[in-house]
Formats: sequence, C-alpha cells, structure tokens
Amino acid sequence: MRRGKKYLEAKKLVDSLKLYSIDEAVELVKKVAYSKFDDSVEVHVQLGIDSTKSDQNVRNTVSLPHGTGKDVKVLVFATGEKAEEAKAAGADYVGSDELADKIVKEAWSDFDVAIATPDMMRVVGKLGRFLGPRGLMPSPKAGTVTADVTAAVKEFKAGRLEVRNDKTGNVHFPAGKKSFDNEKLKENIISGLEQLSKLKPSSSKGKFIKKVSIAPTMGPGVKLDTTGMDIV
Repeated sequence: MRRGKKYLEAKKLVDSLKLYSIDEAVELVKKVAYSKFDDSVEVHVQLGIDSTKSDQNVRNTVSLPHGTGKDVKVLVFATGEKAEEAKAAGADYVGSDELADKIVKEAWSDFDVAIATPDMMRVVGKLGRFLGPRGLMPSPKAGTVTADVTAAVKEFKAGRLEVRNDKTGNVHFPAGKKSFDNEKLKENIISGLEQLSKLKPSSSKGKFIKKVSIAPTMGPGVKLDTTGMDIV
C-alpha cells in the first residue's frame, strides 16, 4: 500500500520494534496524528482465536468510562410505550416498518447503533443482508435486542460500544479523540482491553489478547506494552 508524505514523516517517530508503555503510547499517538481534524484514537487487538469456528467468535459490548467523543446516533425499532421510552431516552430515530423500508429501499444507514425490542425481530429479521455487513444488525448477545430500551439508549449514547472480531480474528474499537486529555485516553484504553479480555471464549486456548496497537485515524500505529493490565 502506497503511503503519503505526511504518513511517512510521522512513521519516522515510531520505533516499529518497540512496545511502548501506555503513557508513552498515548503521548506518541497524538504526535503522529497529522490530520487537521480531531482524529479518533483506535485500538487494534489481535486475538488468539480461530475466527472460522463459530464458538470462538467474539461479539459483545464494552463501556468506556469517558465515552468515545463521538455523537452516537441511535436507532430503535419499537412501537407504542417502548417507542415513547426510546424517544425520551434520547434515541435519534424510532419506528418500525417505515424505518425497515427506508433501510431496504434507500440503503439508508445514517446511524451508529440499531436497537430492537424482542417483538420487533419480525421486522428486523429481514434486514440481515443490509445491516449485517455494516455491523449494525441488532443482537441479544450485543445487548441491542432488549426490552429495556431506556437503559440501552442511554448506555450507547454514553460510551457503550459493540466489539466483534473480523475475519482475521482482530478487534478494533475507538478509545476517544485526539483532543482527550492523556489520562482519559489511558483509562478508556485500559478499561476497554480489560473488559475485552473477559470475553474470552471457553474454547479459545492459550493467550487471548496477543498484540495491541493504538493509532489515530490518520497516522501510523504504536505497539502497546500491556504489562500490568488485567488481561489474559
């Protein structure tokens, strides 16, 4: 992959063979973020799983103590009283068949999280091929199929986010923005990794969290030394 001049200049600041402490990594990742906007700081984790085995795949949620710094748009599939609860909790879009039709007919996906009450699975079930590839399909395992829409909406707005491995067995999640102070970024990163560690499938043997790096939206990654963290 061909890299631009700014990326290559930023890359010179990173020792690709070194594992950086959390303090060093957070400081460095801000230096190598070369964009003019407020980059997200992403955490990239290599897991010790076989992603071809369904019982080793990871899909759940973690809650970051300081949120992600992003205005999370939440869609809720609900009707009646539950729809009113979702609106009161701050959901951006609430509805039923009309929202499903919009997703199907317009390939609409202007939201970050989709939540559904259990009775709405009759509507949501037909959306798998539209929402699945985008990682937006509601799932009980991810806490996005629930009767408690008030709690779900508030938690996802506040910094709860879904984590799921990709086909290569890696997990990626945002830990905040470049503008966050260092302590908040550190706490988000450590908390996210420790929660992820507790999601280790019982059929996965050996070390679960194998390698971790953090990187800005635009800039090179920094390898993280996880010594001292409560991870397996």
